[in-house]
Amino acid sequence: MQLAPAVRTVSLAQGYGDRRIIENLDLSLRPGVTGLLGPNGAGKTTLLRTLATIAPPRSGTLELFGEPARTERDVRRARRRIGYLPQEFGYYPGFSVADFVHYCAWLREVPRARAVPETERALAAVGLADRARDRMKSLSGGMLRRAGIAAAIVGSPSLVLLDEPTVGLDPAQRLDFRDLLRSLARDGAAVLLSTHLVEDVGAACETVLVLADGRFVHRGTPGELAGLAAPAAPGDSPLERGYMTVLGRGATTGSAPC
Repeated sequence: MQLAPAVRTVSLAQGYGDRRIIENLDLSLRPGVTGLLGPNGAGKTTLLRTLATIAPPRSGTLELFGEPARTERDVRRARRRIGYLPQEFGYYPGFSVADFVHYCAWLREVPRARAVPETERALAAVGLADRARDRMKSLSGGMLRRAGIAAAIVGSPSLVLLDEPTVGLDPAQRLDFRDLLRSLARDGAAVLLSTHLVEDVGAACETVLVLADGRFVHRGTPGELAGLAAPAAPGDSPLERGYMTVLGRGATTGSAPC
């Protein structure tokens, strides 16, 4: 029997005030790594905030782990299984790195007996085990980003939502991050990676979604996106040229499930 997807939306709409950001989005996420590409203002951050239950949908259906996310009780239950890294995240500057990640485990209601070993595991996964006692305020930008990734994965959540996680990471750290994404997928997590770095999507994602003006204009594999590249499209790789071609067309392409 196939398990319910980690995320399922039907005709999802979201916005702020009088402004509509995303409209009529249908999405299904199962275990694996899905890349989310799109220009600034396309609605990527709004979509991740909605899936993370930070902002309730304006309309449409949002299901998490096979259950509707309607009431506060629904949301609290789902949040125990969601790891979320926003573009900007708050922290107490005086916390040690271990304190910060342990606190995020507590917020997710990771059982007390597991919280310390899970914190240690998450810090090791992002290469910060040797900085566990350092104060958050002492970290460089790249280290802060890695601490945020550790906070998102502590407790082995079933759904991991990452918004521009590789900002500030050097090339070697980005390679390590790709390995981390693959390990999360092997462990059964559904990962949604929002990024502007097309090469990260090509290297680590099984599926790619392209969002523009609040709607999906492509869903498929990275190879399928690369295959759409127009000869004159800008870009330094087939995948980048395929991405730019799809943005120019503004029409849904590809048939792979998302």
